[in-house]
Amino acid sequence: MSEAFRLDGKRAFVTGANTGIGQAIAVSLADAGAHVIAAGRSSCADTVVKIKALGGNGEACLIDLSDPAKAVGVLESVGDLDILVNNAGIIRRADSVDYSEADWDDVMDVNLKAVFMMCQTFARAAIARDTGGRIVNIASLLSFQGGIRVPAYTASKHGVAGLTKLFANEWSAHGINVNAVAPGYIATNNTTALRDDPKRSAEILSRIPAGRWGDPADIAGAVTFLCAPASAYVTGSVLNVDGGWLAR
Repeated sequence: MSEAFRLDGKRAFVTGANTGIGQAIAVSLADAGAHVIAAGRSSCADTVVKIKALGGNGEACLIDLSDPAKAVGVLESVGDLDILVNNAGIIRRADSVDYSEADWDDVMDVNLKAVFMMCQTFARAAIARDTGGRIVNIASLLSFQGGIRVPAYTASKHGVAGLTKLFANEWSAHGINVNAVAPGYIATNNTTALRDDPKRSAEILSRIPAGRWGDPADIAGAVTFLCAPASAYVTGSVLNVDGGWLAR
């Protein structure tokens, strides 16, 4: 592999790395040479097993982003980092007229407040060391669209896209590139019900020019690129990895 796509000697912290997209990102970064701290609310031991099976280096870490202040403490405890990937997120569904304040607060704490505080903590340390770094936030198609019955999720993912651009404006001069990836419909546990519904699955596939559901590896490849030297002049971008969904 070209050195422009290698991450040897880098240390990466990936949230929500116990399964799905987060796990694929952690494995991909490790495969490119990074030492990966796979962090999640539940055990990431399986992710570490997959990393080591490829000959990579990784460790598991428990983190609960529903308490952003404690999550920041975990991030600070792991030592110097070169890469931060904010992948973890939650969703709560209800009609907007019935949406509870508790659901709103829960989603915003994990999806937006924690992202802000994790990025802030990472950047403070990187600026103090004068080492630069890479941040990749996981956005969503609902960073651009409204969706239905997910008001807090939509607001949070619009916020993630906005914060990504703001951070890039403030921190790129310090050598910290900040970007986001917006996944389309990806084949994970979260979309099992949709994929198992023949009518809904057909409706979704008919809108995707690529004609297939995405794979977590599709997202992982994009994130790895944004963490690698090859993307040195890419910052403030929200990269859609959606099989063409938004272009339709």
